[in-house]
Amino acid sequence: MAPMTPAEKRAEAKAEYDAFLAACPSHRLLDRISDKWVTLILAALGSDGSHRFGADCAGGPRSLRYSELFRLLAGVSQKMLTQTLRSLERDGLVTRTVVPTVPVTVSYELTELGLSLHQMMRGLKTWAETHMDDVFANRETYDTRVS
Repeated sequence: MAPMTPAEKRAEAKAEYDAFLAACPSHRLLDRISDKWVTLILAALGSDGSHRFGADCAGGPRSLRYSELFRLLAGVSQKMLTQTLRSLERDGLVTRTVVPTVPVTVSYELTELGLSLHQMMRGLKTWAETHMDDVFANRETYDTRVS
């Protein structure tokens, strides 16, 4: 029997992906994409900029400079933003473009793979914003019962 090519090995493994199984490699991917910074970066790159005025992130995807992302994501450190963007680039969800200006301009935008995840992430962000008061009320009710 001839050895399998890397593509054949991936195709065989793909047929066996089941996130409910402990050995499934999708666990790492789910861990990465469930991070709050990943969610917010993907939502930001998929918006038209209207989020700055309190509106939903409607419109099509756009590219953002590193500095724009840093200002937009309140509370993210430069180190965390850089690490998160690198991991998203490694996974093929964003592309990084360097323009040789003075100073150098670096921008990020969603790839096709990133776009396929963007809508879900934007929905998750919107859900959290919409239901935060419900969650606070439920926490208060629970804490009163348990105390």
